[in-house]
Amino acid sequence: MRSHGFAPVSRSDARVLVLGSLPGQVSLRERQYYAQPRNDFWKIMGALVGASPERAYADRLRALKAHRIALWDVCASAQRPGSLDASIRHATVVANDFATFFRTHPRIRLICFNGRKAADLYRRFVLPGLPKPSQAIRCEALPSTSPAHAAMRFEQKLARWSLVCSQ
Repeated sequence: MRSHGFAPVSRSDARVLVLGSLPGQVSLRERQYYAQPRNDFWKIMGALVGASPERAYADRLRALKAHRIALWDVCASAQRPGSLDASIRHATVVANDFATFFRTHPRIRLICFNGRKAADLYRRFVLPGLPKPSQAIRCEALPSTSPAHAAMRFEQKLARWSLVCSQ
């Protein structure tokens, strides 16, 4: 089954771009980024910018934008049975249009990947086709907020994710 991602959440003056790989099944069903209740993304964003999971989804998105944080996924679409990033079939990946995104968001100075898979997909499917200035944007792979990545405590993830607010 082919999964399709969401439009980016952003303002044109965003400084940080947070990239996941592709929405999981719960997110697709709910039509919301990081809708899986056990995913720590909104809990982390709550601690950092006030976008806690208790707030309405639209309010969380407004909080991100107010802090000049953009949110998107590397994949526009791909085949992935289930929700695990490891199940994304590379031969089916269609990447989002990052050349246009960076042209319309010229203040992006940091790309933070939600896990290694998002970083790997970006390096493989996006980076080679970008113009040189966009290739030079600083990239940081952060610990996945997925419940599948339980090897790290929440406090450790939060400390690493604080980088999002440093720009």
